[in-house]
Amino acid sequence: MKKYAFGVDVGGTTCKIGFFETDGKLLDKWEIKTDTENKGENILSDVAKAIDNKLAQEGIRKEEVQGIGIGVPGSVKIGGIVNRCINLGWGIVNVEEELGSLTGLKIKVGNDANVAALGEMWQGGAKGCKDIIMVTLGTGVGGGIVVDGKVVTGFDGAGGEIGHITVNHDEIEPCNCGQYGCLEQYTSATGIVRVAKRKLAKTSEKTNLTNFPVLTAKDVFDEAKAGDAIALGLVDEVCEILGAALSNMACVVNPEVIVIGGGVSKAGAILLDNIRKHFIETAYFGCRDTKFALAELGNDAGIYGCVQMLLN
Repeated sequence: MKKYAFGVDVGGTTCKIGFFETDGKLLDKWEIKTDTENKGENILSDVAKAIDNKLAQEGIRKEEVQGIGIGVPGSVKIGGIVNRCINLGWGIVNVEEELGSLTGLKIKVGNDANVAALGEMWQGGAKGCKDIIMVTLGTGVGGGIVVDGKVVTGFDGAGGEIGHITVNHDEIEPCNCGQYGCLEQYTSATGIVRVAKRKLAKTSEKTNLTNFPVLTAKDVFDEAKAGDAIALGLVDEVCEILGAALSNMACVVNPEVIVIGGGVSKAGAILLDNIRKHFIETAYFGCRDTKFALAELGNDAGIYGCVQMLLN
């Protein structure tokens, strides 16, 4: 094993880059702009330049670098081929081949949510575990499933798309994916607001949630913590949907721990405790003792996971 490695988490706005020792120590991290112009043709060359500059700055030879792990917001096929990253403007891109050619380093590519799960398993909320489910509750709902230390990617790289489990067959509004009734429509930050607005439109009960000009998921949880009855009901509704979905998943993969991350996870115990309560209500008896944990690495989970993926 060589001494150094890089983790790169490519997002629609910025690329987060981490410079690591291969024992897991983060030496430095920084961001560069994600250039999505011209179908994102400059993204990988910009990453290559940033890494070359770092090595020159530190006086480190490429022979001392294990390689680069890179996470992207899309499905990844065997061989590092990415099939459509809409947020990046990419069609079919062989990231492993192109970035390898640009840097002369070993490249390993994974889906961004999957590598975040690996990061939390390696150095975060699931450290020491090999069987985990990670759910990220942000603008959408992402997920990663790790079984025996390996990410479940599936035949075509679409494994772990937790946010698009169907949880409501009566939904009449489409999800961003084009289907109806996806988990993401109810438990993401935007989904929670959507559920809240539907509830507020049907109730005359007094609630502080009507005082916010632009309601957010954080407002819903803050008011629930303050004892607002409508907000408490909304939190319970959202957590019932997520808890039940996770109990179904647990029947399939029997995780040791379920990690909850993303911006919504900042709500803390009120979120985690309610998810756990509803999980236990519907879980198969052999899975009821599954542990729950909040993610610990925040926005750095991706860069940690990219290095873990590279090393294994």
